[in-house]
Amino acid sequence: MRVYYEDTDAGGVVFYANYLKFMERARTEWLRELGFEQQRLMEAQGVMFAVRSAQLDYLRPAILDDALTITSQVVDQRRASLRIHHEVWRGSEGDAPELLCRGEVKIACLDARQFTPRPIPDNLAALMHAGDPQ
Repeated sequence: MRVYYEDTDAGGVVFYANYLKFMERARTEWLRELGFEQQRLMEAQGVMFAVRSAQLDYLRPAILDDALTITSQVVDQRRASLRIHHEVWRGSEGDAPELLCRGEVKIACLDARQFTPRPIPDNLAALMHAGDPQ
């Protein structure tokens, strides 16, 4: 993922809230790689995911044009929720990777119509494994 001008603040660094957007994109792509698109989950299985809580530690700033890699790892999987550890790394080919931000996001599985907790569908839960890095 590349840092664009729209991602930065007046100081020229990535605006702190944008790290949450980067993590959201990583989770969405992870689901897509597992064969599940969020819109299809809502339409076909009546479920959606929502962030329940987020905690981030900012270690170093990302700046315009940085090449970032976002890693995601399920660290806890419950019946209707997930806790995912994310890391944001800077580094282009040949550069030593540098950890910029890390955080944990708790995701709730909800009924898409009533916004009430609902178990993660079995076919999706079987593919999500706590401890497997994405």
